[in-house]
Amino acid sequence: MAAQNPQSHFQDCLPIMAHKLGGDALIGELGNGFNLLMDADKGVITFDSLKRNSTLLGLQDLSDEDLQCMLKEGDFDGDAALNRMEFCVLMFRLSPVLMEDSKLWLEEALEQELKDYH
Repeated sequence: MAAQNPQSHFQDCLPIMAHKLGGDALIGELGNGFNLLMDADKGVITFDSLKRNSTLLGLQDLSDEDLQCMLKEGDFDGDAALNRMEFCVLMFRLSPVLMEDSKLWLEEALEQELKDYH
């Protein structure tokens, strides 16, 4: 059976959280989510810890293959686990609205930097 797209199960609440909490508090909440999913002994999210704790985030319907795909998509350093930064980046990548907002914020920051430079 082919893996389902993990994004199809993901309700994008991050833009609402970002708007209500602000950037710093949103990162703090993502850190709390990381803490729920991580392997306490290893300090990273492993396949086993993700599978064991995924129901806490409403992801109980994801197959093992879906969970592996999520890990692989977020694993930048190739250690088959997600550290805190990789997890936060993955959550942003799974949120199309926040990705678009991030692009706009970057463009605005660059424009301001150019204005300040001249």
